[in-house]
Amino acid sequence: MNAVVIDAFAGAEVPQPDPNPAAEVKPMVRYKGVTKSFGDLQVLKGIDLEMQPGEKVAVIGPSGSGKTTMGRMLMTLEEPTEGTIEVDGELLWHMQEKGRLVRANEKHLHRMRCSVGMVFQHFNLFPHMSVLRNVTEAPRKVLGLSKEEAEERAVSMLGKVGLDDKLKMYPANLSGGQKQRVAIARALVMRPKVMVFDEVTSALDPELVGEVLEVIREIAEEGDMAMMLITHEMDFAKEIADRVIFGADGLIVEQGTPEEIFDNPRSERLQNFLQRFRSN
Repeated sequence: MNAVVIDAFAGAEVPQPDPNPAAEVKPMVRYKGVTKSFGDLQVLKGIDLEMQPGEKVAVIGPSGSGKTTMGRMLMTLEEPTEGTIEVDGELLWHMQEKGRLVRANEKHLHRMRCSVGMVFQHFNLFPHMSVLRNVTEAPRKVLGLSKEEAEERAVSMLGKVGLDDKLKMYPANLSGGQKQRVAIARALVMRPKVMVFDEVTSALDPELVGEVLEVIREIAEEGDMAMMLITHEMDFAKEIADRVIFGADGLIVEQGTPEEIFDNPRSERLQNFLQRFRSN
């Protein structure tokens, strides 16, 4: 990945820690002043966002609003142009060096990636690997688990998503919904602190959407993992999220409880978005 050097934050003073850190709950995720540009196109224009431990945050908005870019930054697939992101109190894209912020090296990024799992629209399974090997590969290569430990963890997780009878099958022999459930198991088997679901049903046939959403619903109900749900499934977002973020034009326009966002939208931008969505 050809990362952009973050000149705006090179050599910045490191914020001093709170003298009484026990006074408040530490966010699991924090975006602070985050921008992202691709050439002359500014996709994110200054995002400030916190997610609490175990919180389920749905991110909605029109195409091009920067939703997926937010998730990809958290997964270290896109680097911020400006600003900082923290996961569980640790800087993601930066390191502290001699009291200053500098761009993180690959060793730091590799370690931080273990804290975040992501499920994409298009599964991204290895076609030449069985279901079991798809799910065990990362625990063995990244976490250093033995084959036995990785397989025990993988079988348990595949059982949780209803695929413990598909261990020896290959992706080409699975339905779209089954492939996405394998992808979810592959992310969860790493036991991340945060999960990002990026439009995970958009590539599925309508009759397969329900089975994937049900798996995510069950994961969410366990309550111990922070989740960012980038979605166009408005009913699902209303049901599952603790908080809903509406983004447009690279900004967070409005946020609140599902009831506040869907039943009593304040901004004209959100009102128009929901009206168009409901009319489709």
